[in-house]
Amino acid sequence: MGTAQSDTALAELQEKRAFALRLTQDRALQTVDDAEAFLHERGMMTRTADCALPGLFEACHEDPYAPDKPGFGQWPRTKWSWSFVLPTRPGVYALKIHHRRKTLYVHEEIARLVDPILRAELDRLHDNPELALVLDHLAEAGPSTVEELRNELGLKQKDLKKLLNPLELCGAVVNRAIEPDEAGNVQGFEYLRWDQAFLKRAPGDGTIDDVIVAAVKAAVVTPEREVPKWFAWRWRFDTDLLDRLVSEGRLVRPEPGWLAAPASA
Repeated sequence: MGTAQSDTALAELQEKRAFALRLTQDRALQTVDDAEAFLHERGMMTRTADCALPGLFEACHEDPYAPDKPGFGQWPRTKWSWSFVLPTRPGVYALKIHHRRKTLYVHEEIARLVDPILRAELDRLHDNPELALVLDHLAEAGPSTVEELRNELGLKQKDLKKLLNPLELCGAVVNRAIEPDEAGNVQGFEYLRWDQAFLKRAPGDGTIDDVIVAAVKAAVVTPEREVPKWFAWRWRFDTDLLDRLVSEGRLVRPEPGWLAAPASA
């Protein structure tokens, strides 16, 4: 009886997930305004689908730009430009803290949750003299293009990339398109520190608990094994974190190996 009830609960959650994450063609996003509303509703979403978190392109349900090519060729034929337009909207932020610097969009509420962590990462990474060179330059010069950073810091492109990669992965630095339009035209890309993108310091102790709960809520239901891999800050993820969040009633296991938020379940 217990197994049957558990199976039913999981099936219902999967049905809720399909609706909430717009996984069916009839729920496809039609405009960039729809995409912004979708992000506001879920709190966070990836650009491309690679886990249980909501996915922007997955919710578009549009044929790929170049079906026979990998990478960018698999982006939606006409809606790929939304990924550059969204971060120009008020309260929308694009971070590279997900799965080896893949883009994760967060709305204002989630940005406030991650802000203490990202400011702590700024301080931690600043202890590295080479990374501090980039962070201090951005603090003084403000948002800068790759060309500006290369010229002003006297670095080769590959050396600058080695410095930017860990800064983006941990969220200390973000990048964004300059003046994008819905046709996909951009004037270039620029880098800036997180505290230049999100100006008002949010309260919090820098723990990851609230972020994990919000992420599971965004996904509706998720395989438990995925969750530790969602964000780059593995050292903030205690081995007993998920068990603790379940025991505190902040997450539930509708079936062994699955997690959901209590409101969803």
